[in-house]
Amino acid sequence: MRKFIATMMVAGAAVVGGQAIAADMPYYPPIIEIPDVDYGVSGSFYLRGSAALNALWAPHVNHPSVPATFEIDGFGYGYSVGAGFGYETGTGLRFDVTADYLSNDGMRATVPAAYNPPLQNGVHTLALRSTVVLANAYYDFGLGGGGYGAGGGTFGYVGAGAGVAFNRSTVTDPLGATTSDNNTSLAAAGMVGVGYDFGQVVADVGYRALYISSIANTTAPFPYTIANNWAHEVRGTIRYRFN
Repeated sequence: MRKFIATMMVAGAAVVGGQAIAADMPYYPPIIEIPDVDYGVSGSFYLRGSAALNALWAPHVNHPSVPATFEIDGFGYGYSVGAGFGYETGTGLRFDVTADYLSNDGMRATVPAAYNPPLQNGVHTLALRSTVVLANAYYDFGLGGGGYGAGGGTFGYVGAGAGVAFNRSTVTDPLGATTSDNNTSLAAAGMVGVGYDFGQVVADVGYRALYISSIANTTAPFPYTIANNWAHEVRGTIRYRFN
């Protein structure tokens, strides 16, 4: 009996002592690993293709050898098609390089009879063929229930670009005679539009104001320059993401 009582006392002391030691030990809460949330936003490279309708206008045409300046009194109309390669950061910013072929016919200026000679009086019309290469930057922003990145839904965008235009211009006078020449000039653009992000494919439609600083003919009997040319475009674009 004495042995049993002694055994019970030892066991009780061990339990009480263990609780006291546990109470003195510091408490460290368990570390729970929480994975990062995937919002579907990541950087990716893309290819793009575009098509547009355009209207071309400039303030005036200058004939320095006459000398005379004539107002542009009619728009030219045409189209453009292009392709490009770019990268989107996943934060709304994206960048690309584009090359567009632009065709436009019919921009006109009227030469008064007082300038005949040396110029033929009447309506002179311009045909322009340009290859325009631009480096562009854009910012995409969500339009309700989405934003940017894979499957981001509806978005808007603004953008700007700068580069060079390789121009081939032909002027036709009232008698049907033509003069043609090539020139290279500064080009720039401003863009705004809306689109929809389907995930791997993104489609958008927007407005682009394409600036061509100079169209010139230096080989004609009476050389001319047309400064500050603006092509106003309504343009649709499809982008395809690689990842």
